[in-house]
Formats: sequence, structure tokens, C-alpha cells
Amino acid sequence: MLDYTLRPWREDDLESLVNYANNYNISSKLTDAFPHPYTPENGKAFIAMAMETGPNRIMAIDINGKASGGIGLHPKTDVDRLNAELGYWLAEPFWGQGIITAAIKDMVAYGFSHFEFTRIFARPFGNNVASQRVLQKAGFTLEATFEKTLIKNGELEDELIYAIRKNPPF
Repeated sequence: MLDYTLRPWREDDLESLVNYANNYNISSKLTDAFPHPYTPENGKAFIAMAMETGPNRIMAIDINGKASGGIGLHPKTDVDRLNAELGYWLAEPFWGQGIITAAIKDMVAYGFSHFEFTRIFARPFGNNVASQRVLQKAGFTLEATFEKTLIKNGELEDELIYAIRKNPPF
């Protein structure tokens, strides 16, 4: 496995971000908030948002000195306030090398140690078997499946909910 680090996003990540994020194979597996095509304007807006969230909850996955993916914890509010949704993506040239599994494990450990979360969850599409496997390898368990509840690219998709819990929760 290549070495990687999780680090805050920087303005000078724009070129790498746009280069790797402008990929239909990535955007087709994410929410519509991750556009395709992915433009420099999209990248600037994302980096600005990621830099203003603090403490750092949205990190770049840095491989060989370049932002090559992203991973973030998105806290819930109100009665769900002890939960955070995990979002992540990795540049296609680095798929299948164990990087995203390791990055998820690192982000979960970071989330449980720096925030009051007792549960971190992710919602891969039912057709995203690779993401489901990655979550399982990172210690997540399948909590629920909702059939044909999401729409992506004109197709109804199953929504799966995988989660990992802090032990002990408090």
C-alpha cells in the first residue's frame, strides 16, 4: 500500500482536486452534491467550505504530496447529535490498494477521539459493492437496507446504512 496522510485541505490543492474529482466513475457513486463535470469553481467552493469547518472534520487524502481524495465527518444535530455521517472518495488510480480502508479506520479513530460521537455511519448505494466491502473491512456493520429510496442518474438505488459504534459509548 502506498503511504498516505490525512490532512486539512489547502487552496493549493485545487489543481489536484479538479484533476481527480472530475471523474464520472467517482461522481456516479456519490450524492449529487459531488458534481460531474467537476470544475475549478466547484473545487474552489469545496476547499473554502472544508477549510472553514473546524476543528478539521473534512480532510484531504494526501498521496505523494497531492490531494488524491477526501474524507469527512458530517455531524448530525438535534436528537441525532451523537452521530456523524462519513463521506469519502479516492482518486481512481489508487483504487484497490487498501488506502481508503485505512483512511476510514484513521478517520473513525480521529472522530471518536476528538468529538462526542458514539456512532459514525455511511450510506453507500446498493450497487456500490466496493464501498460496502471497504466499510466492512474497516469494521462497519450493515444496520439497514432501504429498497429503491435514492435516485441517482435517473435510476432508483437501494440505500444501505453501515455504522460503527464507539465502545463504550460514553
